[in-house]
Amino acid sequence: MLRLRQIAVVAADRDAVTARLHDEFGLEVGYHDPEIEQLDLVNAVIPVGDQFLEVIAPTKDGTTADRFRTRQGGDAGYMLIFQTDDHAAHRAAVDEHGVRIVADFSADGFRNMQLHPADTGGTFVEIDQQDGQHAWHPAGPDWHAAVRTDVVRGIAAATVRCHDPEATARRWGALLLRGPVGGADGSWLIETDDAIVHLVPADADEREGIDQVVLAAARPDAAHRVDTTISGVRFTVG
Repeated sequence: MLRLRQIAVVAADRDAVTARLHDEFGLEVGYHDPEIEQLDLVNAVIPVGDQFLEVIAPTKDGTTADRFRTRQGGDAGYMLIFQTDDHAAHRAAVDEHGVRIVADFSADGFRNMQLHPADTGGTFVEIDQQDGQHAWHPAGPDWHAAVRTDVVRGIAAATVRCHDPEATARRWGALLLRGPVGGADGSWLIETDDAIVHLVPADADEREGIDQVVLAAARPDAAHRVDTTISGVRFTVG
């Protein structure tokens, strides 16, 4: 099993971004993680069906998130977080390919592994395992109460800009244990059980990073009605 369970963006103003997500898609905040405050960050985790958007905001200059935001030129997409049911197999692949691990911890049946973007290419990638059918540790214990599916019901796709989409796709495929598929236009894709990740060419003067998120429409008549940029990421409904 492999799911695209969560997508994080980094912003200067967490509450302004969560307000935009509410106004555009009717989404509600389900959790603020108090533990990350010790890292000089605040966050908001927002359920989209049983997937999640996360807004991270640095509270101090010089944090990893702050440096990333500065390099990106402002608010930006930050991380794709995948859920697996075989964490050990992915850890073996990470070790085999010499990819550095930024964070690695376990808590409450949850196992986390965040990878160094300089080794993966594209953006930050995290591969996690969660015991329990309805649990998701990063979203806290009561996230179900915040689920709103009037407009959107899940995350259907994400697009990541890469200077070398083929190399990035092959590296990600090896780490995610999914075979990448190449297209005639130079783009590549990796399919998870619930979403598609597109890896597309970045211009020479562009930074790599998350370019677009497609949210799954709750109703057919809601598809394609929203096309907006939030926290430096294009959000559409399909």
